[in-house]
Amino acid sequence: MIAALLVAQSQAQGLLRDTEIEETLREFSDPLLRAGGLSPRSVDIYLVNDPELNAFVTRGQNIFLHSGLILQAETPNELKGVIAHEAGHIVGGHIVRSDYGNRSAYGAMLLAAGVGLAAILAGEGAAGAAILGGAQQFGAVEALAYSRVNESSADQYAAQFLETTGQSGKGLIDFFDNFRVQEVLSYSRRYEYFRSHPLSANRIDKLRERVAESPFVDVLDSDEDIERHTMMQAKLRGFLDAPQMVFNRYPLTDKSLPARYARSVALFRAADMNSAIKEIDSLIEEQPENPYFHELKAQILYESGQRSAALPSAERALELKPDAILLKVALSQSLIETQEDRQVERAITLLKSALTVEPRYSHGWYLLSLAYGQQNQDALAKYASAERFYSLGDLDSARSFAGRAQQDLPRDIPQWRRASDIIVVAEAQLDKKRRNQRRGKPFTVTSSSEQSTPSSRRAGSTSWP
Repeated sequence: MIAALLVAQSQAQGLLRDTEIEETLREFSDPLLRAGGLSPRSVDIYLVNDPELNAFVTRGQNIFLHSGLILQAETPNELKGVIAHEAGHIVGGHIVRSDYGNRSAYGAMLLAAGVGLAAILAGEGAAGAAILGGAQQFGAVEALAYSRVNESSADQYAAQFLETTGQSGKGLIDFFDNFRVQEVLSYSRRYEYFRSHPLSANRIDKLRERVAESPFVDVLDSDEDIERHTMMQAKLRGFLDAPQMVFNRYPLTDKSLPARYARSVALFRAADMNSAIKEIDSLIEEQPENPYFHELKAQILYESGQRSAALPSAERALELKPDAILLKVALSQSLIETQEDRQVERAITLLKSALTVEPRYSHGWYLLSLAYGQQNQDALAKYASAERFYSLGDLDSARSFAGRAQQDLPRDIPQWRRASDIIVVAEAQLDKKRRNQRRGKPFTVTSSSEQSTPSSRRAGSTSWP
């Protein structure tokens, strides 16, 4: 079963998926994106599993937030300020300008980061992480004057977006003030964020002046936003920190909702299943309509070998959040494992529904191939495998499975036509690779996100292991 929090790659640095966390990030970011004239559906937000404080944007309107940023943002307003700042880079066209002839080291650094994340998204997690880890080496100190102009511009956009949405810009100022010491540290000792987003007293002063003019300067975070923020941080800490660290941060004397949430996850990871169930049951008793508490209980039961007992909780989670892609996939995995025809058929229905919205989700295609295999629909199982490898960027395997599927599929069904598309695109990409190799040029396989049609943009839902 898919756990409440899913690391998209097995490597230490990969993408995190979680329905609850991505929903919170969308609640925070979508109004700001609309304020900047951007369509939220056109901007993808990714959560990177990295304790380093960092955030950045890449071409194609992608915003990447590190888990370390979320954990170190003291308030929702601070996190929103950083998101608004990154949106300002998109609206200002700074990425495009930075790429012209690689004139700026900042642009080259973002280009390197973009290549690294494309590799992660295409399934090459180790290579992508390596490129990301070394992205800063493409930057040079002498180019920071150019990027400071962009940073100041993005600050002003952020203040504008926050004001338009009736929110204070103080959070972004507080965020910068908290890390003001970064100005005096050597380049190599700075947080990644402040290498690519250089601070200066003049820049902060200009932002302070702009925010002071806003009629919403003294507006505080709502109680609902504070709760979302603290629950998101608790969940991240529960899954990412060592269990003992979680227990130290959230002692048993702390009976708050976030503390019990973090402890339930840490107990689960420490293999104390009985205590984990007891803790999560207390949360469900307090908030019976919270789908994520039921989701976590299903995961705990499933991982402890009580797979039949996990089904009602997984069903309840999806009932409370019927459009959540990863909740559909998680339930489907349990249904497939029952090996009952009726349950497998339902799993296929759920998986097809999920993959219609998020066709790049490779694990969903893997489960669909298993389900078709259990039904002895071998041609469709091969087609699902082709989609899986295509979404991972393994074009050789994708082309192979698509060709084998076509041999047995009727020509008048959508799967046959889609298999044909996969073959055409894979052969074109592989031919390009061969030509570049003959010319001695490096080649990076186009990520599945670039190969997909506009209708297959990544959905705003989540999960992790």
